[in-house]
Amino acid sequence: MVAMMDTLAIYEQFRAVLGEERAKGFAQTLGTMIEEAKNAATKEDIRLLRESLDAGISKLDAALAKLAEAQARTEVRVGGLEEAMQKLAEAQARTEERVGGLELRMGCLEEVMQKLAEAQARTEERVGGLEVRMGRLEEVVQKLAEAQVRTEERVGGLEAAMQKLAEAQARTEERLVRLEAVIEKLIVRSDRHEGKLLELSFRERLPSYLGLFLRRAKVLQPADLLDELEPRLDRAEVEDFLRADVLARGAVDGQPTYVVGEVSYTAHASDVERAARRAALVRKADLPAVGLVACETVQPETLAYAREQRVRVWADGRFVD
Repeated sequence: MVAMMDTLAIYEQFRAVLGEERAKGFAQTLGTMIEEAKNAATKEDIRLLRESLDAGISKLDAALAKLAEAQARTEVRVGGLEEAMQKLAEAQARTEERVGGLELRMGCLEEVMQKLAEAQARTEERVGGLEVRMGRLEEVVQKLAEAQVRTEERVGGLEAAMQKLAEAQARTEERLVRLEAVIEKLIVRSDRHEGKLLELSFRERLPSYLGLFLRRAKVLQPADLLDELEPRLDRAEVEDFLRADVLARGAVDGQPTYVVGEVSYTAHASDVERAARRAALVRKADLPAVGLVACETVQPETLAYAREQRVRVWADGRFVD
């Protein structure tokens, strides 16, 4: 009866560690050996041995549980760092391999227990060796946990460095935006200044610049046409015409014609639109007129728009057809 109770207790004790089949065989073998070895080993010896094994297995389970938790934290934090995850997976595989080795050694323990009746002293010595090995394994697990902590610290440092780099990049982009705005203002101011100089030069030398197009050219002021325009235009139209950059009178193909022009260092579609609109106001007053844009440079798309609006373009000293 005592042997049966011992066998059941041994089975319940090792079922979770060894599995049902192995625990059942182990319990039966150990129960028989205990029965046969009552004179060679005391119940106290068996209890001490069992407690030693339980303590070692509990420590190993706790260490493995902590390692699993550290592994989960690393997977969450490292995220897309594939190389680090690969190394951690390899470390996990090595840990599982070691645990498998431990299970193999636990299997060998059955053989040790079978020889308990013949060599109790050697069994105790081997159990002591197992405890030493388990201690070394715990030490290895501890070192691996410490290495995991260092890895997490390095990952944290990398994240901080990346954050600083992103902030520096943002500051650089902000400075570039401000610099671009300043440059844009300088370009606008420069275009305005160059445009004013070109306007003065064009007015002064208009008869020479347009001599082959506008014969007997004479430069006028927009206000010179007020008497002709006011009876036929509303006030807003007259005010718009008075803002024309250039007005000249001459003959185009032998016909008296007014040239209404806009002057800009770089011609844009808006310059073409103003020249066409103001020339149309002169024609609305029953006076022949053509629109003109004078500039230094002109883009192909602006030139195409000028052709659509029937506005002549004078660029860099010549008419552009």
